[in-house]
Amino acid sequence: MTREFNRRVFLARSASVAAGTAAAAALPATAFASPAAGGPDAGAASLAGGKKVTVPDVDVRPEARQDPTEATVAEAVTLLRHRKLSAVELVEAHLRRIATFDSVYQAFNAVTADAAREQARAADRHPGGVLSGIPLCVKDNYYTAGVVTTANSFIFENFVPPYDATSVARLKAAGGIVVGKGQMGPLATTRATTPNGTVTTVNAWTPGDPSVDPGGSSTGPACSVAGRMACSSIGTQTGGSIVLPSNQQNLTGLKPTMGRTSVYGVIPLSYTRDHSGPLARDALDAAIMLSVLAGPDQNDPRTLGLPAVPDLVTSALPVRRGKKVVLRRATTIGVPPDYLTGVGADVLALRHGFLDQLASIPGAKIVNVGYPDDWGLLTDTFNNVRLSERTEPFLPYLRQDPKLFGVSLLSWLQGLFLSGDEWITGQRAKNHLLRELLDGVMSGCDVLLQTGPVPFDILGLPELALPIGFAPVGSDPKVPVGTILGGAPYEEDRLLEVAAAYQAVTSWHTERPADPVVAAPLSRAAVTGPPRLTPEQAAATSA
Repeated sequence: MTREFNRRVFLARSASVAAGTAAAAALPATAFASPAAGGPDAGAASLAGGKKVTVPDVDVRPEARQDPTEATVAEAVTLLRHRKLSAVELVEAHLRRIATFDSVYQAFNAVTADAAREQARAADRHPGGVLSGIPLCVKDNYYTAGVVTTANSFIFENFVPPYDATSVARLKAAGGIVVGKGQMGPLATTRATTPNGTVTTVNAWTPGDPSVDPGGSSTGPACSVAGRMACSSIGTQTGGSIVLPSNQQNLTGLKPTMGRTSVYGVIPLSYTRDHSGPLARDALDAAIMLSVLAGPDQNDPRTLGLPAVPDLVTSALPVRRGKKVVLRRATTIGVPPDYLTGVGADVLALRHGFLDQLASIPGAKIVNVGYPDDWGLLTDTFNNVRLSERTEPFLPYLRQDPKLFGVSLLSWLQGLFLSGDEWITGQRAKNHLLRELLDGVMSGCDVLLQTGPVPFDILGLPELALPIGFAPVGSDPKVPVGTILGGAPYEEDRLLEVAAAYQAVTSWHTERPADPVVAAPLSRAAVTGPPRLTPEQAAATSA
């Protein structure tokens, strides 16, 4: 499939998604109909559009052999396959960490321990799909049948879905075991807090200091993996909510192209920008998870009629020529003008080191690229229209009681004041921005380094976050630093190839944080930092 064909499909789909926004955004209060025939339940058995997902044996690190919570998904699959580990042992090890440390991390707002144990016993008796026996965390805006799904809000605090979201159904069909629901920003807007703004989930690397940003809004799913309470997790992204917590907590997060994964059964934030994707420990785990999640779903029209899902697992396996790691395909990596500016000396040194390491891998070519003069104007103009899109389906709740929105109320009120002509102007800016990016900025490169999630996330293009080192933040000497790679439409495989090669010659992604001091929550009053977000802070940092 050619890049030009992918581009045409993406541009056409992007326009149709914008046109269908009003008709497609449904809220749980009115969405109790059963899934369509061939929807989540039927489609779950057809992983990755009918392709069977297989994971080869990998070398298992000594740390993972000694403690299964250290293992990547691929390492755990290898140990389970060769009966060096049982599903019960793997799940129990993670549940013990949840019981011991989640009072500090506050990564979960629901733990499904009994169901997880039962499923682990079944997996040992009858191993199933590629994720058989693997403990996973699911962000709390995904429908989970019979398990409360709150989106961390007053609006849905008692909502118990009658069925699983497509992504959850596919993980379960592949044998994955959900150990709990990950805490998140209220209605997927900020870092994880209570609905009234009190900070909850911390960065797993700085559990005693809640002022250190853990990334949002998929804060809990990220912390659950970084804190070794789940092998992997799924989050959602509308404005950086997969890549940012991954960068902040030393994970590899992959936000796919719009439509590559279904968001059916996800409490919406923005229909044209919501994405489902994995937060994982390395590129191979991200590829395994996305391979399970990806593929058409009749309940989500954005997933239909797209280019076929490539072999993501193979793309995430490093290629060696002799003893030297090489890129699977020659790849040109674009460096924008702001990549080496506007950051402190420690982060700047890590970015230089990252570029030097990439440049040393045969097949990688580093080039400088430029932004058009109207880049900032276009990104800001289009980004603003997200506010009206999120407000429209929630109007009944705004009329009922604005206090239901808690600390995130301002961003919903802001959406009320955008006029129709502003929305149209924003859509024009989006079309212009897409062409500037695809035909201009990326005309000379295959992937583009980014200083933040914009514009790839708001345009629906794929991006991957990966760790590149550590730097001090305040009194914390070792806080993760990551970077973000953006790609062309439906080219998640290209992003994985670059990440896999880099991770094959570095070890940042294998580092895990020290266990927290369990008494840490008792001393939080003595810690400087924001114990509670104000409405203004929530609006300023909103996705």
